[in-house]
Order: sequence, then C-alpha cells, then structure tokens
Amino acid sequence: MNEKILWSLSYGLYAIGVEGESYPSACIANTVFQVTAEPVILAVSIHHDNYTHQQIMKHKRFTVSVLSEDTSGAVIGALGFTTGRNTEKLKNIRYKMLQEGLPVLKENICCWMLCKVIQTVETPTHTVFFAAIEAGSERSAGKPMTYEYYHKVIKGMAPKNAPTYQPPERVEEKSTEEWICTICGYVYSDPDIPFEDLPADWTCPVCRAGKSMFQRK
Repeated sequence: MNEKILWSLSYGLYAIGVEGESYPSACIANTVFQVTAEPVILAVSIHHDNYTHQQIMKHKRFTVSVLSEDTSGAVIGALGFTTGRNTEKLKNIRYKMLQEGLPVLKENICCWMLCKVIQTVETPTHTVFFAAIEAGSERSAGKPMTYEYYHKVIKGMAPKNAPTYQPPERVEEKSTEEWICTICGYVYSDPDIPFEDLPADWTCPVCRAGKSMFQRK
C-alpha cells in the first residue's frame, strides 16, 4: 500500500493539557475524535514517549483545547516540538487553570473540554485514551484549524511522535537553497531573499526559533 493515501484522512489540531509535576503542561495532538454520543466519549492518541502520556496515565484526566485558524504557529511550535519533562512549555502562552488543576489554552481556541479517562487501548507506539467529558465550553467560536490548514497555510511539519508522521520525501536538488529548522522542520526556500540576507532577529514562522537553529538542507 502507498502510505500517501492516508493523507486523505482528515484531522484537526488540539492542545492536550495535563497536570505536571512542577507546573502544568500541554502537547499538540491531531488525533482527537468523538466515539459515542450517549454518553459523550472522546478518544485521543498519545505516543508512549510523551510527557503528556506519562501524566495522563498518572492522573487519569486531561483537557482538550480545540485550536482555531487564528491560533499562532508559535503556540503550536512551543507545545508540539519540545518536551514538558524539563521545559515549562506554557510559560509564554496564555492559559487558565481549571479548579481540577489542569490548563486550558486562551490563545484563540474554539472551545475546550475537561476529560476523565475511562479506558485505554495499547498499540506498539501509542496509547488510545477513551474519556468521558466532565465539563467544557458553552459555545464554540472561530473556525477550527485542520491538519491540512496547518501544513498548507502555516507550513508546519509533523513531529516524529505524531500518529500521522511520515519521513520527508527526498527531492531533487533545486537552484533555490533550502534551510531547515532543527526544532520543528520548517523549510525556508525563498528564491528572492537568500537565508543569509534575512535580518539577525528573524525567527521561524512556526516555532519562533532563531536563525542559529537552522541548517542548510
């Protein structure tokens, strides 16, 4: 089977909030979906290596913040390409704390949900958490960000722990020089403005990493 056909499946983009050891944390997920209507049960897939996975297994609760198309790429980069084990990922991100001790983003999200795990299913690399919704927004605002929008408009890449990750294709050498962000995988390849001519304070449009974090592709 050609694995590219899996790209025809549709996904959203979500921030999964958890109670941390020293401070609250969150990660980006693209596999969150409703399983049943009565009662309402959601499922989310999280990689075994993720700090978020560790904390969900420990506390049996998590939040889902549904990102909108107005959510900054910097937020996605901060939550999706670093680990919460040794980084305060929410330090520069607006969020609120629920009474239950879990964070909910305030960065142009559509809505949020507080979920309690009721069952898990293991795969070789991920755990699928089935959870009942305990609380959430009264209404939704904005247009939800799809994974397709993230790739085509924001030009973001999938981290290796994402369920939908596929290695980048090898491409023939082009006349335009390409530079790749070592944090999030964003590729800079402007034929009119060479990478070296960008201002010193220029940052990656996805994760806001500086020029020093880019390597020639």
